[in-house]
Amino acid sequence: MLSFSTMLIFLAAALALTATPGPDMLLIASSSVSQGKRAGFATLAGIMAGTYCHALAAALGLSQLLLRLPFAFDLLRFAGAAYLLYLAWKTFRSKATAFSPNASMPKISAKQAFLRGLLTNLFNPKMMLFVLALFPQFVKPAAGAVAVQIMLLATVLNLIGLMVNGVVIFAAGKLSSLRSDRPSPWPQYFLSLVFAGLGARLMML
Repeated sequence: MLSFSTMLIFLAAALALTATPGPDMLLIASSSVSQGKRAGFATLAGIMAGTYCHALAAALGLSQLLLRLPFAFDLLRFAGAAYLLYLAWKTFRSKATAFSPNASMPKISAKQAFLRGLLTNLFNPKMMLFVLALFPQFVKPAAGAVAVQIMLLATVLNLIGLMVNGVVIFAAGKLSSLRSDRPSPWPQYFLSLVFAGLGARLMML
């Protein structure tokens, strides 16, 4: 098993990574504002599941294989960008006058929010690169099975993410609960901009 000192260093690195605003936090916050805390936690659950998938791929060597095949890597990158741009267009073209839990627009299901978080994470090659770059620094072959150590690190990263993003979800959920006599379409446009921005980031990697 990993030593206590090694785990403490990884905890510090995971906390620094998770607490720094980035695409995942922005997606979680925008989902919480536009659809409520339930959707926020479902999105977070999807992202956490995606982290486990990347960790498992790293443990099995699949991620390194993708890195050695530029065509496969680019295919993954552009597929993720296309998916995010599709979400941006779909959100922007919504017929609802407002994109909030209090508007007449039907809320997305927890399953839809989960899949949105999962696919966004899976199609993000930067997450794959992060797992490959960071995790090996804390894995010690002499400490036991490498795959078990990698999955343990992924669990620690997800637990830190749950605590940090849980605060974000509750704070954003408060905003979504504020009622307005004149519903505004701006939350809908903001979420669309988030998806478009994330898609653009993937295309420019």
